Amino acid sequence: MDFKDYYKVLGIEKKASQDEIKTAYRKLARKYHPDVNPNDKQAEAKFKEATEAYEVLSDPENRRKYDTLGSNWRQHRQSGGRAEDYNWQQWYSGGGGGAPGGGQPRYEYRSDNDDFFQGGSNGGFSDFFSSIFGRKGATPQAKGQDFEATAELSLEEAFAGAERILTVDGKSIKISIKPGIRDGQKLKLSGKGGLGRYGGANGDLYIVIRVAPHTRFERKEDDLHIDVQVDLYTAVLGGETEVQTISGAVKLKIPAGSQNGARLRLKGLGMTKYGSKERGDLYAKLDVQLPKKLSEQERDLFRQLAELRK
Repeated sequence: MDFKDYYKVLGIEKKASQDEIKTAYRKLARKYHPDVNPNDKQAEAKFKEATEAYEVLSDPENRRKYDTLGSNWRQHRQSGGRAEDYNWQQWYSGGGGGAPGGGQPRYEYRSDNDDFFQGGSNGGFSDFFSSIFGRKGATPQAKGQDFEATAELSLEEAFAGAERILTVDGKSIKISIKPGIRDGQKLKLSGKGGLGRYGGANGDLYIVIRVAPHTRFERKEDDLHIDVQVDLYTAVLGGETEVQTISGAVKLKIPAGSQNGARLRLKGLGMTKYGSKERGDLYAKLDVQLPKKLSEQERDLFRQLAELRK
């Protein structure tokens, strides 16, 4: 049985930090994962090899044992010993000869289920790994980690629908957002999260929608609210004014005698209802504007009106 140089497999130095080990593994996992290279046995083998190296070097206790093993191995070779004559028995997880310093410790394979790119595809580790670190039964499948990202939209984009390209863990993902999406709503993209372990399903990606506040419209569920300025004469006598809705300008009929603060409903001119072709309503709140800088003649007319109202 030959010695495996796990540092060489990951392309890192022996003094590499845990972050460097993780970064190196993630890079190789993305490159050689079976989901990215279907039916490519060579890529699958490299993925398994990288995963095996990561499982050892990412665990401080396993890394310490491996480094000690490697040091003894190099001393054996440098002294002229042959590979086939090296005493592997002292390192076997089942004992059988004892470990350096006495005793027969057993090292079981351990993994961090919360780590993102942990794991590999179906199939076991090498004989080298199993003999040195031990392994009980088949490795269970595990779903990959779920990710969460944020997509920011304007109210107009939320009304009409939009597309976004998000970068998640170094990958670009294009998403289509249906009309009528609400602030805080979550979208689920199945299988777009972290890679699964040992043949397990990939994690999911959750997109949190953030709709920016609008300068003119206030949204309440699927309805929109807007303030509309109306001059005193139109409010008193009635008439029309132009209102800019989210989908274009329309004429709003102002009933005679409309009061300041009155709300007029424009049916079907609110937000698109998510997953539907229907729309909410638009509510126009009247903001009656009093005339300024009246002429003396205008003041006289208002005085006459005041007398008539008595």
